[in-house]
Amino acid sequence: MASDIIALMDALGIHQAILGGFDWGARTAAIVAALWPERCRALVAVSGYLIGNQQAGKTPLSPRAEFQWWYQFYFATDRGRDGYEKYRGDFAKLIWQLASPKWHFDDATFARSVGSLANPDHVAIVIHNYRWRLGIAEGEPQYADLEKRLAEAPVIMVPTVTLEGDANGAPHPEPAAYAAKFTGWYAHRLIAGGIGHNLPQEAPRAFADAILEVAGH
Repeated sequence: MASDIIALMDALGIHQAILGGFDWGARTAAIVAALWPERCRALVAVSGYLIGNQQAGKTPLSPRAEFQWWYQFYFATDRGRDGYEKYRGDFAKLIWQLASPKWHFDDATFARSVGSLANPDHVAIVIHNYRWRLGIAEGEPQYADLEKRLAEAPVIMVPTVTLEGDANGAPHPEPAAYAAKFTGWYAHRLIAGGIGHNLPQEAPRAFADAILEVAGH
């Protein structure tokens, strides 16, 4: 996905950009910042440093932490793959409710987003992602060299603001666990008010303010 971002920037004639996102978007933006810092003017990452690797994925977590990753183990089975194919909308709504327990989104808001899951490649990409993280699926060979670099957990040198909602119900690291990964100008902001996992949509003003803040450094 990070390689796709570089290709998109090339196609649009954008040499450098401020990148921001949450979840897969935060991970993708962080990878661009780590591997192609000349293309990333600055970074806004919800839940901090999310660059992972297969070796780290082999380390067992506490039972409570593993419980939060129930769907990762579900997706490791054929039953889980078939279940996600059949119930992807129901699955997405459940994740929204668990990850953002205080976000009372309406059906219209959910419907605008869930339509994107109709992409014919969606299920295969999601299943492969989680199986790869558990080490039960191989990565794409053309990215092997990049994966080796990411496995070293590279630092991010571009100016960065990390954000976290005070009601994030999704698995996420504590800020103290990743602060040292950002070696340039860095700030962390906790967003209060029952803000969950989907911070850019639940707290758009705070996310936009972080973009403006990091742009000044």
